Amino acid sequence: MLAFGSDGYLYIGLGDGGSRGDPAENGQNTTTLLGTIIRIDPHPSAGGLDYGIPPDNPFADSANTPDDPRPEIWAFGLRNPWRFSFDRATNELWVSDVGQTTWEEIDIIEKAGNYGWNTLEATHCFNPSSGCDSTGSIPPVAEYANGAGNCSVTGGYVYRGPAIPELDGVYIFADFCSGNIWGIRTNERPASKTAQQISSVNQQIPSFGEGKAGNLYMRAFNTPLLRIVLSD
Repeated sequence: MLAFGSDGYLYIGLGDGGSRGDPAENGQNTTTLLGTIIRIDPHPSAGGLDYGIPPDNPFADSANTPDDPRPEIWAFGLRNPWRFSFDRATNELWVSDVGQTTWEEIDIIEKAGNYGWNTLEATHCFNPSSGCDSTGSIPPVAEYANGAGNCSVTGGYVYRGPAIPELDGVYIFADFCSGNIWGIRTNERPASKTAQQISSVNQQIPSFGEGKAGNLYMRAFNTPLLRIVLSD
């Protein structure tokens, strides 16, 4: 996904490059853009690039040699950030990161944040499968297990629309396979918490969208664009 932040910079989510389990360990390697959220200035730079590096990027001062962190990186340690969005009230960046086989996760992205992949899958050891060192990793806001029809998280938006005031401040997301839809109240802290299921549809859900007023829309295969409303 690509999206502009309120700072005018372009954010891009990149997967770990494929191959089961990230055998190249790209997620923990800041010399590659794989497994990251990058942040760039879309205007050409003085150095001849087709884009610029924002001066407050965490690795903006990198020499950008093969052994140095990539200056485009904003955060890393992600497997497959499938949809992300900015909360229009707080500017927090919410990412739904697809797991390998067992756990799906929701993250709030911080500058220079490491989200653990492939050492961790959500809060659970992945490589190695036990006794892993999670030092420095930021835990997800929420996680859920695959199974019972769930297979792949689809990120949504923090609801800020006028149509459903009861959902104001709720981050809404779904599972692609099961059609289950969950909500997380964003004003609840600490960050790790259990999401509450708020609906389910008999459809595969690849994406959400946000209207100009903040109302929420959902895309499902073989259906028209759906607007989320309260049931009668």
